[in-house]
Amino acid sequence: MVEFRKATEKDLQSLVELNVRLKRLNEEFDPLLRVRADLAEKSREYFSAALSSPNSLVVVAEDNGKVVGFIKADIRERIFYEPRMEGNIVEFYLLPEYRRRGFGARLLDYAIKLLKERAEIITAEFPTLNEIAVEFYTKLGFRGVVSLYARESP
Repeated sequence: MVEFRKATEKDLQSLVELNVRLKRLNEEFDPLLRVRADLAEKSREYFSAALSSPNSLVVVAEDNGKVVGFIKADIRERIFYEPRMEGNIVEFYLLPEYRRRGFGARLLDYAIKLLKERAEIITAEFPTLNEIAVEFYTKLGFRGVVSLYARESP
């Protein structure tokens, strides 16, 4: 049975492994998202910092003791806009065998419930070309607000 909870230090290795999968998937969507050689090491540093930060939230989906997905979000102030406090989902990954079964929506609902304790608006970041993510978030009531465009320096 899949359960949802806040991540702890004991989840660090699972978070690193799942994040590596996520970033490699993002790389498939766009060559500007080419992963670094030290991806696993940077993922470990990133999640270690997030787990101890009061301005980050990391939640996991767990099935019989195995972490099968996660969401990492940041709480930040929108200095020019109302509402002021934003819960920004910056990482979201669920193993393929758990997709299209409602677990992603339930994990997102769990994270949003926790984010709403400190944020008045919830946003999500993901690669523009990830049509699965666009469809997922749109179906759950999200809409595009800003666009980020990039090009490699000549």
